[in-house]
Amino acid sequence: MNENTSFYLNKNEPNKSCLLSLQAIIIKQNKDITETKKYGMPCFCYKNKMFCYFWIDNKTEEPYLLLVEGAYLNHPKLEAGKRKRMKIFKVNPNLNIPIKTIESILNEALDLYRNGTISIK
Repeated sequence: MNENTSFYLNKNEPNKSCLLSLQAIIIKQNKDITETKKYGMPCFCYKNKMFCYFWIDNKTEEPYLLLVEGAYLNHPKLEAGKRKRMKIFKVNPNLNIPIKTIESILNEALDLYRNGTISIK
């Protein structure tokens, strides 16, 4: 079992299923997305440049998707909080995952890399 797989399998339900579903949604967005581990959490890179990663909220223990270049994104479901660069998308693991919303946000974020707004060199 690799390090990333053990991360998911060591989570309790419903977070385990939620995170595995999110992983599949992210990976299928583009063939150039790869998964690694940063800060002890799964991190997804686009052409080896950090793109997004998972985090678990300390208070609610619910997962969220953190978009590295979130400051460039203007989506009503994204929250900046006190962050200047990144924005998050909270996911309630007890509800249906809003796949279309997540795919829309991910593709908007990927466009930043594809159109050169964020350099991948």
